[in-house]
Amino acid sequence: MENEDKVENGQPAQEGQEFKGRNLEETISLAELRLKMPREKFNYEIVTEKTKLFGMKCKEIVIRAWPKREAEENAVERFLDKVMPHFPLELTYQVKKRPDMVFIIFDGPDKNILLRNDGALLLAFQHILNKVSPVKVQADCEFFRRRKEKKLKDFGQKIAQQVSDSGRDEVLDFMNPYERRIIHIAANQVPGITSESLGDGFLKKVKIFRVPK
Repeated sequence: MENEDKVENGQPAQEGQEFKGRNLEETISLAELRLKMPREKFNYEIVTEKTKLFGMKCKEIVIRAWPKREAEENAVERFLDKVMPHFPLELTYQVKKRPDMVFIIFDGPDKNILLRNDGALLLAFQHILNKVSPVKVQADCEFFRRRKEKKLKDFGQKIAQQVSDSGRDEVLDFMNPYERRIIHIAANQVPGITSESLGDGFLKKVKIFRVPK
């Protein structure tokens, strides 16, 4: 199963200070204290995450943190402020932030157009915003993500069960990373079944098959 999770923002390795803690939350809190700023104001990347043995197991995580540049901090809002007045759809949006994620919630009279063709335009917006943002962006409208995740999860488990019963591999159509991740999780919940992505590029197929004995 491939790892579809977010890659930490790509800042040069020599930038920032290193901080150690027993878990990510403790380490980020230490960085807040030492840098004298809230976590929303700095970027970070995980340097190491390991388990040490000192008579008993002790987990240690090391991060490197550095202050955000002003242009990075509001990159998504500045991009949308420039684009939306010229966009041919009447849409509104809300921006909600976490230290490692920006959520864009679209609304407005033309919101249903975003959801046509299985949310193609909404996902295109999300892809573009991830290109301009230093942290991961998720775009949503009318709980599209929740409904799509349930649909994909049910589909993945159904195909995985078919593979379990028949013993025949199944190769699903091209999917983006977000869709593949849900299918992988769903398929691997069926005992004796696993999955892998096939191909190169943004869109890949997913193969679901029995775990080799």
